[in-house]
Amino acid sequence: MAGIKDLRGRITSVGNIRQITRAMEMVSTTKLRRFQDRTMASKPYSEEITGLVGRLCKVLGDEAENQPLLQPGKGDRTLALVVTSDRGLCGAYNSNLLKVLEKWRKDREQPVDYMVIGKKGFGYMDRRDFEIKRFINEPILEKTDYRAASLTARSLVREFLSGEYSEVVLVFTAFKNISKYIPQVVSLLPVSPDELIGDDSGSSAGTLLEPDATQIFESLMPRYLETRVYNVLLESLTSEFASRRFAMSNATEAASDMQTELRGMYNKMRQEKITMELLDLVGGVEAVK
Repeated sequence: MAGIKDLRGRITSVGNIRQITRAMEMVSTTKLRRFQDRTMASKPYSEEITGLVGRLCKVLGDEAENQPLLQPGKGDRTLALVVTSDRGLCGAYNSNLLKVLEKWRKDREQPVDYMVIGKKGFGYMDRRDFEIKRFINEPILEKTDYRAASLTARSLVREFLSGEYSEVVLVFTAFKNISKYIPQVVSLLPVSPDELIGDDSGSSAGTLLEPDATQIFESLMPRYLETRVYNVLLESLTSEFASRRFAMSNATEAASDMQTELRGMYNKMRQEKITMELLDLVGGVEAVK
């Protein structure tokens, strides 16, 4: 019977898909743990360097106005770094981020140029009227490290200081926990001293600084920006694998439910076939009698 044969093939296919999604779920779980550990490990350093930069801004006082990275750029455009994933099968991770990007862009009054990390985001933006200035695909996001983040941060600083842009923003998915990751748009440049995490309980007024505060600030600021970009990349990666793990878990459960339903249909059709054969057999015996 063709129906039974088709059902048997569908049961096998769904079973194969379930094995694949289960394997992808396990891989995503392993990578999620690895990147989550790296994200958590980088936070103390990030908080400390942010607090140090904030305290140096206090020491500089009015002299902070002479720091170009603390003042709006001279240009009339905005530069945005957009971080998406290189691969799909991660649920609504990319679509949620791109929705936030579209809404943010719609509310902008001045034109925006984009630097993009992630093939999914580049593919989406390249098909639309986004002004893509650069697509960063080496190394791939999953292989990124502090050196790659440092090069990206330096590139953003160069663009900001070129006089073409008034600000630089980051569009990424912030990782909160394995079930909560929030797409957001945050400002990178100019740096706002009021938003830095300073240690108000520890005054820097009586601290002896060698060399002076200006030189320390100028040396520390690039490290601060590199750390921020590095954390953005780590949080985006962690959010991606958390979303993929959740999506593959749901797909595995859906495949299991579908396989159970197909097996029920298969058993029902098989029993019907056996019953019909028995009826034909009994009917033949009765005819012989």
